[in-house]
Amino acid sequence: MEEQPRAARAPQDARDPRDPQDPPTGALDRRAELSEFLRTRRARLKPEDVGLPAFGRHRRVPGLRREELAQLAGVSVAYYTRLEQGNGRNVSAEVLDAIARALRLNAAEHSHLTHLAKPKAHKKKPSARPQQVRAGLRQLVDTLDDVPAYVTGRRSDILIWNRMAAAVFGDWSELPPQERNWARLVFLRPEYRDLYIDWDQKAADMVSFLRMDAGCHPDDPRLSALVGELSVKSEEFRRLWATHDVKEKSHGVKRMHHPLVGDLTLSFETFPLPDDQEQFLIIYHAEPGSPSADALRLLASWGTDATRAPTVTP
Repeated sequence: MEEQPRAARAPQDARDPRDPQDPPTGALDRRAELSEFLRTRRARLKPEDVGLPAFGRHRRVPGLRREELAQLAGVSVAYYTRLEQGNGRNVSAEVLDAIARALRLNAAEHSHLTHLAKPKAHKKKPSARPQQVRAGLRQLVDTLDDVPAYVTGRRSDILIWNRMAAAVFGDWSELPPQERNWARLVFLRPEYRDLYIDWDQKAADMVSFLRMDAGCHPDDPRLSALVGELSVKSEEFRRLWATHDVKEKSHGVKRMHHPLVGDLTLSFETFPLPDDQEQFLIIYHAEPGSPSADALRLLASWGTDATRAPTVTP
């Protein structure tokens, strides 16, 4: 008998991580994450997508059946069923590769599946202390006078930024340290919905990044608490989190509407730090000679006055 669709599981810990007297202690359920990820990836495929005949007009659930996926991957239905139920302790890398191919997973999804099914042993729990940024990197970011640049860490925390980042995105120094987090900004602060012209895409990317982080660190209670808080406070976040989509930070283009200089089209590049793979340097730039380049020069000339725009700063 084919399984029925299941409702998305609520995060285990929805307490406010900002309360120092009540620190979060929960963690994401890795087995549940593995189960839901496989189920949602299977649901997005149709038999005709993978060269299988679509027998039967009435399919009780969307996507491939378990037996069809097992056939494509070359494993038994019972074996795949155990894996989709969250039991991936003894699965081999070869089997995961075969399942990834059958599910048409991209590189980020393949990596996420591996983290969930074969988690690395962590010698210690994630530290509650803020991540530290090297002094040399701080100096480098400060010297980038003409382009916005900042460094993010775990859970999408914003660690450091330069003057131009404050001019474009708002002066994060006016926020409490625990609020300097991209996920919180995107989903909980209306001014960022106004700032991003393609807010829906920004929101989807943000959730996909958090999913990747959760796959690598399912035992991080602060990440679990962040997911819980956002799930309680944002319907959009709940919907996107239930899709189980994952994405790695890379490069692209963002369109924004700045309250002082109008529309901006900025390209960005993401650089993982060689000595700390959990920190990323992100640099934005405009096409030379474009209106956006002129707007950045104008913001640079205004200096700190550009951070006083009422729709960007809190």
